[in-house]
Amino acid sequence: MTGGGGFIGSHVAEYYAKLGNEVVVFDNLSRGGVLGAQGALHNWNYLQSLSLDICFVKGDVRRFEEVKNAARDVDVIVHAAAQVAVTTSLKDPRLDFEVNALGTFNVLEAARLCDAAVIYCSTNKVYGENVNKIPVRDTGKRYEFADPKYAWGIPEDFPVDLCGHSPYGCSKLSGDIYVQEYGKTYGLKTGVFRMSCIYGERQFGTEEQGWVSWFTISCLKGQPITIYGDGKQVRDVLYVGDLVKAYDAFIRRKVESDVFNIGGGIENTISLLELLKILEEMTGVRATISFSNWRMADQKVYISDISKAKEKLNWKPETPLLQGIKKLINWVESNIHIL
Repeated sequence: MTGGGGFIGSHVAEYYAKLGNEVVVFDNLSRGGVLGAQGALHNWNYLQSLSLDICFVKGDVRRFEEVKNAARDVDVIVHAAAQVAVTTSLKDPRLDFEVNALGTFNVLEAARLCDAAVIYCSTNKVYGENVNKIPVRDTGKRYEFADPKYAWGIPEDFPVDLCGHSPYGCSKLSGDIYVQEYGKTYGLKTGVFRMSCIYGERQFGTEEQGWVSWFTISCLKGQPITIYGDGKQVRDVLYVGDLVKAYDAFIRRKVESDVFNIGGGIENTISLLELLKILEEMTGVRATISFSNWRMADQKVYISDISKAKEKLNWKPETPLLQGIKKLINWVESNIHIL
């Protein structure tokens, strides 16, 4: 489990350890620069407190020997380690490339040596600005796709070419394609999951990444929130526990290498303004917001078409949107001292 000290990685590690599996958590804890020492170590310490069969390895995906040694004799590698912010990729594209592209290559080479299956945490950003070429309509508090062809969201064969992506989108797309190629060329079982917005407990959201968590934290701490654009941007959001079950469905079923768009789907969409309204209703706190210019490569609407995951994995989101947000609020309230 690369990035096992992170948000998604810690949930994957906990899930499989509780099922009785031996889990290797591999992380360099670099998120300390973003979250501060307490935040960076919280998930790592949380996993250690569970007293389960988890081996903790502090290492860096950019260093192949460290990855190879940690992956020895494993059956599955869930590759969640990444540079996760578009803004950071713009400031330091070399770091972004080395972590996301080279790091993924190292994971694949390690997997090839031990014949392990690979799950790759990809992103909707691989589709780049092509998503913004789809006409949208303004319905007041949100945008929605105006083209009926995308009534169920963006499918896996949506084009990735001839558009801007941001360095982050490029580095993740590079890893995405490499994972697919290792499945075809070397016969590894590889699952590429192009994720929309994932949220839930233990997500230390920031302004750059993890907006559902960031809005929740800011609201409860009384911190101002800056909305880039007009706040009508829409995403499909997926509770992290449901994401982990999608990974598990892929591992357990007789599905060879494939690509899945994964998110809450059309049933779990929300705009920025709508989330702020829900948070106010659930917490009694009205957030202080201001507006600024649109950010590079931001998509007005992104909704995952999850039909393929439903069909091939017999999976669907189980956690209703309001229930998931309430779980996140409860976690933030219980951990406000480290946020």
